[in-house]
Amino acid sequence: MTGPESSPHDAWNEMLDGLRTAGEQVAEQTAALDAAEQADGFRALARALANQLGRFEVDRDRPELVPFNGWRQKLFMDNPDFRYWVADVAPGGRYRVTGHPGDAVFVSITAYAAQGGIEATAGSRLDSDSLAFGADGSFDLVVAPERPDGDRAWLPLPEGASVLWVRCFHATSNPRREGWCRIEPLDPPPPAPWLDPPRFAHRLRRLGGAMSVVPSVWSAAAAAEAGTPNELRRWDEMSGGAAFTEPGIEYLRGSWRLEPGEVLVIEGPVTACRYWNVLLYNRFLNSLDHRHRKVSATSATATVTDGRYRFVLAAEDPGGTGDWLDTEGRPFGIVVLRWLHPEGEVEVPTTRVVRGAELTS
Repeated sequence: MTGPESSPHDAWNEMLDGLRTAGEQVAEQTAALDAAEQADGFRALARALANQLGRFEVDRDRPELVPFNGWRQKLFMDNPDFRYWVADVAPGGRYRVTGHPGDAVFVSITAYAAQGGIEATAGSRLDSDSLAFGADGSFDLVVAPERPDGDRAWLPLPEGASVLWVRCFHATSNPRREGWCRIEPLDPPPPAPWLDPPRFAHRLRRLGGAMSVVPSVWSAAAAAEAGTPNELRRWDEMSGGAAFTEPGIEYLRGSWRLEPGEVLVIEGPVTACRYWNVLLYNRFLNSLDHRHRKVSATSATATVTDGRYRFVLAAEDPGGTGDWLDTEGRPFGIVVLRWLHPEGEVEVPTTRVVRGAELTS
């Protein structure tokens, strides 16, 4: 039984049906892979569920900026060099946002209009160039449809905007000083309602529906790379804030497919920009183990020689020149480069596959 009158039990079973469908898809997608990749697929599914459960209950009248895409809740190309917070807000609401970027090299606050699933339109935004920072480095602004009285910093909340993202860009995955942020309503919120059974049932069904499509996104991403492995290309689909991305970033994307002993060399010129990074992902769009392995580099940590970078993707450090990025021994994976506010066109790097023993220059 579906619809607003379905019982919580019916909705719960529909949620379980969605999870069961997702599990069957993962089993089918990984049937030809080894046991480690099969387990990794179900770990990614569990992380996606943890991610969605973390935002299952929201209070738009009293919103919270919730940490998003931590290592236990990875979903759809997390980025460990960033720190994210997300709040669901009421259309037309008025809020105060305060925070501090820590040692982040860039911070942005963006209002999005969600369109269902991972589709979104970026609306208004403030960033390091337009935010007003206090003497201690903190920020304090109003998020509202109309400009507040006085000279307070203001982020317009466009019609239809219902999600607020705060991002801090860090030079490493393990910053010395992490930032923080909070949100509070400017107007006294109405009394909190008692549990609304139809609304609760709707959220259960929506959770199951969302989880049932997660593996299809993974499958499409892997299929898009299958025909042209060991190459990179422009990822124009992510420009302008699509899929809740940062509007000012240009993306390059590709994949590796390597036999034992092979390495992928990625070389290109550095384009002047505010910040850039490179990051490795598995086929399930989870970043690799950045807590224990070197799977990313940033403009602050990469080796740049004569204005050029060189990344060597391999299961073990092959020595020679270039920055080694650890593939964890995975024969296949996805690599993404991000360029924030580039000054000119970002050049697609060259790639070549060599044996590790041949990597001398």
